[in-house]
Amino acid sequence: MTSTKTNLFPEIENVISTLNFESISEERKIVLQPLIDFIQRKSDEQKEIRLNLICTHNSRRSHLSQVWAQTAAAHYGIQNVFCYSGGTEATAMFPMAAKTLEKQGFQIKTISEGNNPVYAIKYSENAHPIIGFSKTFDDDFNPQSEFAAILTCSSADQGCPFIAGAEKRIPITFEDPKAFDNTPQQAEKYEERSVQIATEMFYVFSQIKQ
Repeated sequence: MTSTKTNLFPEIENVISTLNFESISEERKIVLQPLIDFIQRKSDEQKEIRLNLICTHNSRRSHLSQVWAQTAAAHYGIQNVFCYSGGTEATAMFPMAAKTLEKQGFQIKTISEGNNPVYAIKYSENAHPIIGFSKTFDDDFNPQSEFAAILTCSSADQGCPFIAGAEKRIPITFEDPKAFDNTPQQAEKYEERSVQIATEMFYVFSQIKQ
């Protein structure tokens, strides 16, 4: 199957050029391997690759993971990848998460305001935007079957031993940047977490053989 690499926005390409796979420990690579295996199998079978990235509130880590996973798939030309996100409860995508992505080169447009704003997040001029808003993992917007459920926070991992419809359940947890909200380090810590997530998602897709 021929791969088609997407041209990403230059600022995103700049961030990608700084990602260092050597910063990922061997222990962490073991944690990431089941996701690599899932994507590889679906790719080999030429089936749609559906990833639902799940956190408690679907406000920070799950959105960053969804956006970077979709971007990594585009960067490596892996076809038929559809990334979603959800929570064990719906709140709102935290503004600092959107601001961090914007600073890293994504074009973000607010489609609707309110308690749970809806964002269109673009990584490339011609690619379909990622729709970002907070929802439960089993929301109608998300796939109902034949997807991998990726648990991006430990409380969702512990609180959701079973995800209905998931073909595979993969815990890949990240520390919550929320701990630094309203502190002088907030922007720095969100960027740090976003870079870690980007590094790991790019590593995952770099391992896929086409």
